[in-house]
Amino acid sequence: MAVLDKIRSKGVLLVGAVGLALFAFIVGDFLNSGSSYFNKSRETVAKIVGEDINIKDYSASIEQMTDVYKIETGKTELDEGMLTQLRSSVWESLVNEKILNAEAKKIGLSVSADELSDRLIGNNIHPLILQRRAFAGENGQFSRPILVQFLNSLEEKPTNGEMQQQIDKAKNYWMFWEKTVKNSILQEKYNALISKSVTANSLDAKMNYQDRKVSVDVAYVVKPYFLVPDSAVKVSNSDIKERYNKQKEKFKQDANCTINYVSFSIKPMQEDYKDAETWINKLRDEFKTTTDVIGLVNSNSDVMYDGRNYSVKTVPVNLKDFAFSGKTGDIVGPLFANDTYTMARIMESGIMRSDSVKLRHIFLLTKDEVKTDSIMSAIRGGANFGELAKKYSAVQQTASNGGEIGWIQEGAGVDKEIANTAFGKAVNEVFTIKNTQGTQIMQVMEKTTANSKVKLAILERKVVPSSKSYSKIYNDAKQFAADMTADKFEKTAKDKKYNMLTAANLLESVDKIADIPQSRQIVRWVFKSDKGEVSDVFDCINQFVVAVTTEVNKKGYRSVEKVTDQLKAEIIKDKKAELMIKNMSEQLSKTPSLAALAASINDSVKVAKAVNFASYQFGVAGMEPSVIGKSSVISLNKISGPIKGNAGVYVISTSNKTVNPQPFDAKMEMMQLNSRMSYSLPYMIIQDLKEKADIVDNRMNFF
Repeated sequence: MAVLDKIRSKGVLLVGAVGLALFAFIVGDFLNSGSSYFNKSRETVAKIVGEDINIKDYSASIEQMTDVYKIETGKTELDEGMLTQLRSSVWESLVNEKILNAEAKKIGLSVSADELSDRLIGNNIHPLILQRRAFAGENGQFSRPILVQFLNSLEEKPTNGEMQQQIDKAKNYWMFWEKTVKNSILQEKYNALISKSVTANSLDAKMNYQDRKVSVDVAYVVKPYFLVPDSAVKVSNSDIKERYNKQKEKFKQDANCTINYVSFSIKPMQEDYKDAETWINKLRDEFKTTTDVIGLVNSNSDVMYDGRNYSVKTVPVNLKDFAFSGKTGDIVGPLFANDTYTMARIMESGIMRSDSVKLRHIFLLTKDEVKTDSIMSAIRGGANFGELAKKYSAVQQTASNGGEIGWIQEGAGVDKEIANTAFGKAVNEVFTIKNTQGTQIMQVMEKTTANSKVKLAILERKVVPSSKSYSKIYNDAKQFAADMTADKFEKTAKDKKYNMLTAANLLESVDKIADIPQSRQIVRWVFKSDKGEVSDVFDCINQFVVAVTTEVNKKGYRSVEKVTDQLKAEIIKDKKAELMIKNMSEQLSKTPSLAALAASINDSVKVAKAVNFASYQFGVAGMEPSVIGKSSVISLNKISGPIKGNAGVYVISTSNKTVNPQPFDAKMEMMQLNSRMSYSLPYMIIQDLKEKADIVDNRMNFF
């Protein structure tokens, strides 16, 4: 009881303590959950039609696209420009996919598992699968067995880490095309559905026919706008504002910025050239006398010795005369060209060797290698190599063609052991190549005519900026940026004879400025900067860059000041047209002749042949819809009044009226219109959906 009374006596304090504890718990829980929420928010690279796109998923898509591109092209390294294109492609594909899926969901469109399977491996394989090089046979055409073999390989149990990595890449490759095919089928369905609701009718057909039915030859005189000086007309501020208000929707813009920048190229200084020249000259005597040429080259040269045989076509141009006029042991150099010092030594001359050989093989897996000797004996005894390949070779795509691999070129990425052996063998000679996967029994089928070749050891040293040069150039850039202000930027650059450049209307999504590598960092900076802010030094691989933000424009409409020049030019043209129409009308009232009108402007009468209402161009004058329209309604041989065109003011007269004798066929006309529409409609639809879609792009926060 005493304890209970004590608790009661402290009740208010306890309630307060418990309340604080509960409050701390609730707040802590909120903050923790909030932390998860905010972390999730920070990981959102985009929001497309209400769906958050996580940066991990987006990055995985970029990595997948990169792997697919490497497999498709056979390239192992991609430059920055290609990586930029791939990232852009992933973004466009992602936006299209999310918008399409959202629209398809609204109307109940989908792609079933059976339907997808049929387009992937069934009887109706999609062109995207048929066109893949990975599934092509020796003839370059799609091979279903190779596709099946590829899919079966995805289920193999890996025996080591490298094999696991290869299987993962192959799965990634297949999943990409599976997803792409699925989206393509859905797009086809959606386009087909929409195209049925947007179709030509009988009235469209009749109009299309009538527009082409009557054609005329049009004689014309055009007085170009440039013949009237701009000073002949006046444009007021009120004229510009009035035109701006009428056309304001044309001037919508996304957020954009403009910068001025100075680039400091990281190039070798004179000392670097001297150092490189001294270095290679010191090696000259050793290069000439050493017995370990290969070791010397591989220890010092920018290019490793690969033992290749050079022909007249493949030898470096600056070494051609030396290579094919010298003897074994001769050296040349140091030579200097393209910022590179070069020495070469003839390792072997007088080589006569083919450029290409045609091979066939029988591939025996490790478990079947015991058959190697008996098969070799059979071939040497006159057995048919092709039949033995069909019977024993584990590579079915070549086995079905008698084991034929085809022509291989020396130094063209072929396995070195195979190439070195094959090019040294005579036609019909048989040899074996063994590796961890099995044994290949190979035969040389044909060889090209032997050509003169030479084996060279080439020692190269490209002149590159030293650390001293790098530091000096960086310090120059740093000094330029130090205490720099926007009002001093251009003058200082001019005084120091630096070339100041402008990058105008940069968008947040831009990956690169001009041809500056790794300049995305500059774009990210400028969209976080204020107008007039000067950057620090950006390191862009081969150059340093200092920038100043000169314009910051928010999403919305371009200001009237930004489009004043454009609007003024339009108004000037309109006012010139009014003046020219008045003057030409007065002249025509006195001398109603095209020849006289042409003579007044030192020109001649021109003719546009076979013009009708459906014409896209008015003879050599180009796009002149107003003139084409007038040509279709004016009476024959009558001189028109002045017509305001795109390039100038026209006066026309029509003749040689011809009527298309083909009778009206509503069905054919509608087919033509629908066919024409089918090319542009899908693009128009997706563009319209993009404009109306809710898309939040946060890529700038990550890339």
